[in-house]
Amino acid sequence: MACLIAAPCSGSGKTLLSLALTALLRQRGRSVQTFKVGPDYLDPQLLARVSGRPCRNLDRLLCGPEWVERSFHWWGRQADHCLVEGVMGLFDGRGPGDEGSSAELAVALQLPVVLVVEASRQAGSVAALVNGFRHHRRDLTMAGVVLNGVSTARHQALLSEALAAIGMPVLGLLPRHPSLSLPSRHLGLLPAHELHDLTRTCGEWAALAEQHLDLAQLLPLLAPPASSPETASGGDPIQWALGLEHETPAPEPVRVAIAADAAFHFRYPEATELLEAVGVEPRLWQPLADAPLPPDCQGVILPGGYPELHAPELAAARRSLADLRRAAAAGLPIYAECGGLLLLGQALEDPEGQPYPMAGLLPFTARRGALQLGYRQATPSHDGLVARCGESVCGHEFHRWELHPTPTAASVSGGNGVMDGIKPLWQLEGWGCPPRSEGWTTRTLHASWLHLHWAGCSAICRRLHDAARRTAPFAVAAAAAAAPAPWPPGSAGS
Repeated sequence: MACLIAAPCSGSGKTLLSLALTALLRQRGRSVQTFKVGPDYLDPQLLARVSGRPCRNLDRLLCGPEWVERSFHWWGRQADHCLVEGVMGLFDGRGPGDEGSSAELAVALQLPVVLVVEASRQAGSVAALVNGFRHHRRDLTMAGVVLNGVSTARHQALLSEALAAIGMPVLGLLPRHPSLSLPSRHLGLLPAHELHDLTRTCGEWAALAEQHLDLAQLLPLLAPPASSPETASGGDPIQWALGLEHETPAPEPVRVAIAADAAFHFRYPEATELLEAVGVEPRLWQPLADAPLPPDCQGVILPGGYPELHAPELAAARRSLADLRRAAAAGLPIYAECGGLLLLGQALEDPEGQPYPMAGLLPFTARRGALQLGYRQATPSHDGLVARCGESVCGHEFHRWELHPTPTAASVSGGNGVMDGIKPLWQLEGWGCPPRSEGWTTRTLHASWLHLHWAGCSAICRRLHDAARRTAPFAVAAAAAAAPAPWPPGSAGS
């Protein structure tokens, strides 16, 4: 059975231990399926790069318990080894409780916990800390501890004796080493594509794991999940989420452009898999490179990412921004969340407060503000592109930029027909977050701060497919929208 790698708090070394074990196993020619608890994009990108397989998020709040169990057993059994990296502290979940926490997941999937403790400033006190975590939930199994930040043999001996006194196995340590320092920024670790010489670093991680971890105890904890009567019959979770477990007619294929570059890369792997399963053929699009929209696309998806760090380049991408405006004017469906939302505004300020013009489709300027973080329950205010009244969904909000209204532009008010009928999207509620109206929607637009995992709301994929199917390819639709109206109105011409 796989294990869950957890910690008392963020920054303790969960990701480092997960990466070191994954790098070591890959070096030995073994396959590893990695999982990440909670709504995270950055750790999974790194784990996916090192493992060579998509890292799967396990989030019971966003996706539901049944999806999480099916996902874990389906993908976990397709590799030689399996590990789950936790989120934040072991018992940190939604609000002050442990709903949605690593501990809740460990109990639900019957995973033993390996606790990573940052012990650089501790000695005997480590025993009190670990003992408290061991006994906080009696239904949790603690397999042992990995000590991070151990500087000397004497320090290691002090910590080991303290833990031996409470009968807690020490499964190894992570010493102070340059390769064990992962650079980060305001939303977490640097994206995997920004880390240089990752191949060499993986070799260093593997060597440190070989030298400092008790592999005789750890590796048996990384066995894939065992099959059981309850899970043996579970099929592909993608098909299950869409209700396609029984053979159905192939959907009519449509093509949708997905922004995919250094500014827009917050996507769960299941998003693409779900889209493909309902008949969507993704067309990757690079706004940062000022690429034109694919002429055959019938819709546009703008995922999250770091557009605020690339505001000058995006403002200079005049062809990409113009094509986005033309797509909106032509009625192509546009789905935008978080960073993707920022591309649709009038202007986006960079971290230094310098504003840069964006697509100009929505009436706001975005600038740095207070951190917004947490799960949100979203109740649609109107029927729109993918949301429907009466269909509440759970999403996650995580951003430091905020929106400031600007005078309504002609393109927003409908003066040129771009965003006719624009309405508020939904009401958001969450722990410690006052209820508020958020987002915009029309029959062809969904724009929100909220990150959604489509495995928990798979109707989005079908509705995007259906909206795109009703739309002509971009090149055709944009040409028709730009054509002058006949004169007099209704006339077929002279």
